[in-house]
Amino acid sequence: MIAIAARFARRELRGGLKGFRILVACLALGVAAIAASGSLKASFHQALSEDARALLGGDIELRQSYVPITPEQRAFLSRFATVSEVSDMRAMARAGDARRLVELKGVDDLYPLAGTLVTQPPLPLTEMLRQQEGVWGAAADPHLLDALGVAIGQQVQVGAIRVEIRAILTAEPDRVANALSFGPRLLVSHQAVSETGLIQPGSLIRWGARLALSPGSDAARLKADLAHAFPDAPWSWRDLTEAAPGLDRLLDNLAAFLTLVGLTALLVGGIGIANAVKAYLDGKLAHIAIFKALGAPSRQIGLIYGLLVGGLSALGIVIGLLLGAAAPWVLVQVAGDALPLAARVGLYPLPLTIAAAFGALTALTFALWPLAQAARVPATALFRQAASPLATRPQGWLLVVLVTTAAALAALAVIAADRRDIAAIFVAAAIALLGLFRLLAWALSRAAALATKRRRGLMARPTARVALANLHRPGSAVVSMVLSLGLGLTVLVTIALIEGNLARQFGQTLPARAPSFYFIDLQPDQSDQFDTIITAVAPAASVEKAPMVRGRITQLNGQAIDAAQVAPEVQWALRGDRGLTAAASQPPHTVLQAGTWWPADHAGPPLVSVDAGLAKGLGLKLGDSLGLNILGRELTLKVASLRQVEWTSLNMNFALILSPNALAGAPFIHIATVHADEADEARVEKAVSDALPNVSAIRVKEALTQVRAMIAHADLAVRLAGLVTLAAGALVLAGAVMAGHRRRVREAVILKVLGATRGELWRAWMLEFSLIGAVTGLSAALFGSVASWAIIVHVMRGEWVFLPGLTMATLAICITAALAAGFAGAFAALRLPAAPALRQE
Repeated sequence: MIAIAARFARRELRGGLKGFRILVACLALGVAAIAASGSLKASFHQALSEDARALLGGDIELRQSYVPITPEQRAFLSRFATVSEVSDMRAMARAGDARRLVELKGVDDLYPLAGTLVTQPPLPLTEMLRQQEGVWGAAADPHLLDALGVAIGQQVQVGAIRVEIRAILTAEPDRVANALSFGPRLLVSHQAVSETGLIQPGSLIRWGARLALSPGSDAARLKADLAHAFPDAPWSWRDLTEAAPGLDRLLDNLAAFLTLVGLTALLVGGIGIANAVKAYLDGKLAHIAIFKALGAPSRQIGLIYGLLVGGLSALGIVIGLLLGAAAPWVLVQVAGDALPLAARVGLYPLPLTIAAAFGALTALTFALWPLAQAARVPATALFRQAASPLATRPQGWLLVVLVTTAAALAALAVIAADRRDIAAIFVAAAIALLGLFRLLAWALSRAAALATKRRRGLMARPTARVALANLHRPGSAVVSMVLSLGLGLTVLVTIALIEGNLARQFGQTLPARAPSFYFIDLQPDQSDQFDTIITAVAPAASVEKAPMVRGRITQLNGQAIDAAQVAPEVQWALRGDRGLTAAASQPPHTVLQAGTWWPADHAGPPLVSVDAGLAKGLGLKLGDSLGLNILGRELTLKVASLRQVEWTSLNMNFALILSPNALAGAPFIHIATVHADEADEARVEKAVSDALPNVSAIRVKEALTQVRAMIAHADLAVRLAGLVTLAAGALVLAGAVMAGHRRRVREAVILKVLGATRGELWRAWMLEFSLIGAVTGLSAALFGSVASWAIIVHVMRGEWVFLPGLTMATLAICITAALAAGFAGAFAALRLPAAPALRQE
C-alpha cells in the first residue's frame, strides 16, 4: 500500500509545486526564524565559551568596591595563581573648556592576563602608560578624543594630574565582561590613578583581582579555601562560567524573543498550510472520487496525499533550516565590528533539530484536518462538493492525534525556551488570540447572515447582498482572512505601541522630569561648597543630596541568596553591589505601602525600608530579615516598611533605605541631583569640575540620548522580526484568496449570466473584503493595545498612553491588505470568459 501511495504521490508532483507554494513558504519562513534565533544564540555562546578567559581577564576575577585586596589576601592568592589587579572608577577629564565623564581604568604591568590589548599605534603596555618627564601615559577611546578635541600626543587633566594620550584603544579584551559605562574609556596605570587624588574615603571605585591559575590549581577548591580563610571578605566571585553574564542574559533574551517571533510566524503560517492543503484537495476532488469509485479505501487516499503533503512539508522545513543556519554568517558579514564579540559561525545541530521539530509538528497539526476530511467522505459527496462544500468531521482517533500534536507543539514551545514562564504565557496568549479571532470570524459571518434577511435600505442593493452573502456562505474565506490578518497585525500593533511608548517616555516624559545632572563622589566636607557653587552659577537650580554607601544582598530570612527562590524580574538586585542610603525621617514624596517609618532617634536593631516591587520579587514582607555585606561587615536588618518607588522619575531613588544607626561609622559619600535650566548646564558642569575635581558629573540627558539610540537599534531589530510575522500573514492571505478562487470563478460566471456587470461584481467583492479588513483591523488594534499596556505597565513598570495614530495606521494597513488580496482574487476571476467555465459544468 505504501509503495502504491508513493507512486501516486510522485505523479501528483509532476505538475510542480503549484498549489503548495504557500505551504512550503509558510513552513520555510517560520522554521527559518526559529533556526536563525537558535543558531545565532549558539554562535555567540560558543564565542563566549571559547573567549571566556579573555573576556574575564583570566581564569577567575574577584571584585569588590572601595578598597583593593589586602597584602595578606594577595599573598594567599599568589600561592595558587598569578595575580593582576585592575580598578575602575568614573572621573571627569578636562581639556581647555571641554569636559567629559570617563571610565578611568587602572592596570598593572601584567594586564591583560588573557587576551590581547590592541592600540593604535601598537605600543607595549609599559611604554604606553609609564611616566615620562613627570607626565603619565594613557590610552583612550576615540570618542574621548572627539569629545575633548584632542589628538594623540596631547594632554588631558584628570583629577590632580595630567596624562598624555599616547594611543587609541582599538580592542580591550575584557570590555564586554564589564560593558556598562557612562563614558568613554581612559586606560592608565595604577600609579597614575593613585596620584589623581580621586581615591578618597567612600569614593566609588571598583577593584578587581584577576587570577591565572597555576598548573594543578582548582577553581572550586580555591573558592572553598578563600571562603574559609577570609569569610568576611566583601568580594564577589566570577569564573569562566560567568565571563560576561550581562551579555549572556542579553543573548538569551534576544534568542527567546526571536524564537517567539518564529513561533508566531509558524502559527500564522499553519493557517496557510491548512488553506493550501484544502485548496489543493478541492482541485483534486474528481481524482479522489474516481479512486473511491474504483474501491480505494479512505486509508489509501489519506496515505497518498499524506505522503505528498509530508514530502512538501519536508522541503519547506529543509529550506527553512538552510536559511536559518546561514543567518549567523550573514549577520557577521553585515554587522562585522559592530557586534559585541566575534560569533563562531558553524552548524549547530540542536537548534536546527528544534526548529525542524517545530516545523514538523506545525505541518502535522494544521494539515491533518483537511487530509482527514478528504479521505473520509464518500465518492458521491465528493462529486457534490463543488455546489456545497463539505464539513465532514474526521474520525475520533484522528481527533485524538490532532489534539496530541497540538499539545506537543505547545509543550515543545515551553520546554525549548530558556524562560519557560514567558513561553507559557506566549502559548496561552496565542491560543487565546486564535480563539478570539475565530470567534470574531463567526460573529462577522453571523451578522452578515442576519443582515441579508433584510430587504430595505442598503440591503436592497444587489452588490451589498452579494458582499454579505459571501461572508456567511459555505466555503467563505472569512475565517482564514480574519485569522491571518488578525494575528500578524496584533503582533505588529503590540510592537509598535511598545516602541512608541518607550520613545515617548525617553524622548519627552523622562527628559521633562529628569534632573540635569547626577553628581557622584561628593565628599561630606564638600557638601556646603557644592551648594555654594551651584547657587553662584545657577541661582534658580534646585539641589537634592543624599549620603550613599554600597553593599550587596547576601541573605534573605537567614538563607543565602544562592539558595533563595527569587523572581526573575528582580535578579538585578543580587548582581553585585547596590547603592544604600540612610534616612532618619521619611523622605519627601515617599509613599509607604506597608509598615511605618522608624523614629528619628531609633537606636534599636537595624531597620530597612524596601521598594515594594523588589520585596515582592525577593519574597520579603514586614518583619522579615535581610542580610547585607557592607565593606566586609555582615549586617542583618529587619524589614520595617515597604515603599512605592517611582523609578521613571529618574530622581534620587533607593531600593533600600536603612535606619541611621545601621550605617554608623560607614565611609559615606554624597550623591546629588541638580535641576538646572538648559542654558546653565555647561556653567554648572565646568564650575563643579574645576573646583571639585574628584566629583564626577553624569549628564542625564546624554544618558537618555544613549538609551534612545539603544531603543532605536533594538526597535529596528524588533520591527524586522515583526515583519516576519506580517510576511507569514501575507502568505496566508494569499492562500486564502487562492483557496476560494474556483468558487469566485463559478460565482462570477453565474452572476454574469444572470445579468450582473463586472462593475457590480467589483463593488460587491471590494465591499466584502473592506468589511473583513475593517473589522479585523479594529480588533487587532484593540488586542494589540491591551497586550502593549500589559507589557509596559506590568512588566516594564512604565507609563502607557494610547497612540491613536498607530491605531489608524493599523486599520489602514489591514483594509489595504484585504483590498489588495480581494483585488488579486477578483481580477483573476473576472478576466476569465464565461463560456469555457460553463462547458466544464
